[in-house]
Amino acid sequence: MRYVQLRAFHHVAISGGFSRAAEQLFLTQPAISDQVRKLEAEYDILLFNRHKKQVTVTPTGEKLLEITRRLFDSEDQARELLSESRATRSGNLHIVADSALHMLKILARFRQEYPGVGITISHGNTETVTESLLSYEADIGILGDLPPAGDFETVALNSTPISAFVALGHPIARRASLGFQDLAGLPLVMREAGSRTRRKFEEAAAARNFTFTPSIIAEGREAVREIVASGVGVGFVSAAEFGDDPRLVRIPLDDEANMMMDETLICLRERRGGKLVSAFLAIAEALAAEGATP
Repeated sequence: MRYVQLRAFHHVAISGGFSRAAEQLFLTQPAISDQVRKLEAEYDILLFNRHKKQVTVTPTGEKLLEITRRLFDSEDQARELLSESRATRSGNLHIVADSALHMLKILARFRQEYPGVGITISHGNTETVTESLLSYEADIGILGDLPPAGDFETVALNSTPISAFVALGHPIARRASLGFQDLAGLPLVMREAGSRTRRKFEEAAAARNFTFTPSIIAEGREAVREIVASGVGVGFVSAAEFGDDPRLVRIPLDDEANMMMDETLICLRERRGGKLVSAFLAIAEALAAEGATP
């Protein structure tokens, strides 16, 4: 087994084809095919299913890909270590977050200190965030439900209560606060059943013997926001995610102590030493200590 063979396999697996891998490695397609073929022949295994122009990774190939992701990520970290000043002048950072609102101040300071670094932000739920980190497709994640702590480094960002919100002209817009009894009979606009905000609200309500049936169910917080802004109902959101929208009024809930939403920044423990990941986490930790996040 040679390094060039593993490298060829890795790039075919992550790019989904021999031609694309050849382009990434500045080699010819026959050279890439030959390296993969020799690796398969040496160990009498099949790493790819080849059907016409479709190339898919076999179960054995998937297991090897998990190893080569770590191998080549370690290689990238070694390269960063040997050229630290260059790493902070360029490079790319991929972040997957359940809401970008929780890292705005971190992003602002990071961009100020490392203006040459490219940043890609993707949206995802808890499962998407952890899967992206474990597969090395993302560098940093932001989520509410903490994964098992063994694989991850974490930085607590904030903990804020769930609040109700209504359109500016809504009849209850001037209320100082609301209890569950005040919400009975009002049209409620809630997110899909898998929403963490909805789950927390419903659990707290059930503990007080209240059950609510949404009048409208919308997928995603932006959809809920727009529906509520039209004046047709009451929505719910964590205080940190309410933002600044002149069309809307946030109203605290009486039982907010039992409806706290926590947000945490995480990365794989083994990638904590990467220059850009380390720099981003250091800024997050400093802002958290100052009480300045999100």
